[in-house]
Amino acid sequence: MASLVRHLTIDCADAYKLGTFWAAVLDSPLADDDVPGDPEALVTAPGVGVLFIQVPEPKTVKNRVHLDLQPQDRTRDEEVERILALGATLVTDHRKPDGTGWALLADPEGNEFCVERSAAERTG
Repeated sequence: MASLVRHLTIDCADAYKLGTFWAAVLDSPLADDDVPGDPEALVTAPGVGVLFIQVPEPKTVKNRVHLDLQPQDRTRDEEVERILALGATLVTDHRKPDGTGWALLADPEGNEFCVERSAAERTG
């Protein structure tokens, strides 16, 4: 068998703070042993865990890799509003009047990610 992806790792300034944000976005818990001040935090999301590692250098350029989120129990627009309320910012709005498109958001440290239409919206 080939290798499996164990974690998607994101460098950041405050691992616990950013991990807490993403735990809320993904509705998944942080690892039991993660506490404020830890240099790493793991969101134990279904599929692949998201690991945040504290590094000294700040983010300076656009992400080369980003997450595309698909809401499971709400619409794209409802999910965008929920995530904005958690502390994300809207970077670019690619949503179109016909309901297609996506929203490009940034987490509290500026890491970009997209929110796409839900499966129900894609088939509707």
